[in-house]
Amino acid sequence: MATFTALYDSCVLYPAPLRDFLMRLALTDLFRARWTDRIHDEWIGAVLKEREDLKREQLERTRELMNAHVRDCLVVGYEPLINGLELPDPDDRHVVAAAIRARADVIVTFNLKDFPNQYLAGFGIEAQHPDEFISHLIDLAPGAVCSAAKRQREALRNPAKSVEEYLDSLAAQRLPDTVSRLSEFGHLL
Repeated sequence: MATFTALYDSCVLYPAPLRDFLMRLALTDLFRARWTDRIHDEWIGAVLKEREDLKREQLERTRELMNAHVRDCLVVGYEPLINGLELPDPDDRHVVAAAIRARADVIVTFNLKDFPNQYLAGFGIEAQHPDEFISHLIDLAPGAVCSAAKRQREALRNPAKSVEEYLDSLAAQRLPDTVSRLSEFGHLL
């Protein structure tokens, strides 16, 4: 059923609520979600720098669960492409190389300035903010996205969240359009 491929950049995997929602969306089979071990290393390293209360073992367990539950998620063999790419931030070349290798249509990232669409278009790739990406998924299959959101909301138990509180938590993830769209389906969440 998946008709396109999206590569998740580490910055969208860093915040746990957004990572959880993106993983639940990946399980809908609306698209193929991809990432690399290097992308895992980046988000895990960033979380460990900011959150002294978390241990590496906890985040490695999250990595294992992500890799186990999303079919064919790990991109390998992209490294030879890195040096031939030119980006505003050379440290992001591995992301584009992985997207090329994965034949991704979209790179989901907050860092749009680091992934110029004019350059990416030459590879048939577009960088999208997660808000735009999720909004497009709502256009494609609102029921599937609402179901993923509902599963995420219902899994939140400490404390449990009302629909409004859940949507507020998504708004805190810089997803205003997504929240606006999902609020239309509040009865399904």
